[in-house]
Amino acid sequence: YHAGFYLGQEKEIVYEKIRKQTEIITESLKKNGNKIWVRPETTGKATQWGDLEEIVKLSKEFEQVLPCVDFSHLHARYNGIVNTYDEFSAIFEKIGKELGQVALDNFHAHIAGIDYSAKGEKKHLNLEESDFNYKDLLKAFKAFNVKGAIVCESPNIEEDAKLLKEYYLSL
Repeated sequence: YHAGFYLGQEKEIVYEKIRKQTEIITESLKKNGNKIWVRPETTGKATQWGDLEEIVKLSKEFEQVLPCVDFSHLHARYNGIVNTYDEFSAIFEKIGKELGQVALDNFHAHIAGIDYSAKGEKKHLNLEESDFNYKDLLKAFKAFNVKGAIVCESPNIEEDAKLLKEYYLSL
């Protein structure tokens, strides 16, 4: 889920508001016996709460919270950065170091092509129609032995999901 926007507020104030609501959500889940992961998602615009640091920090505070890393959103949020094997590897290293192996063994990611501007995400695209480097991302997934779920959010989900699967299996 996308947790919120800054709306001109200090990042720390928005973080605290989101932390308090996450506490309400996780306590309600526990009270009702629901054992599911709550997954705040990285966002594609700098005006939205949800950079990688914020998501990891929130995940460290709650047992039932782990990141949803939308790699395309990060690529758009930083205007084309986060698009190399080393940058993808740094994300896996950070998550593994700060959240532990459980976060890499139960990973949740979103992948799509993406159109962006200086303000961040504009719209999702098919992978082959964008500059998103899904091949290096999948190589990093393989190198770090990441397990979990990948959701393809391209306009042509079936074709791009097949593309991702076939490339991953070819590695």
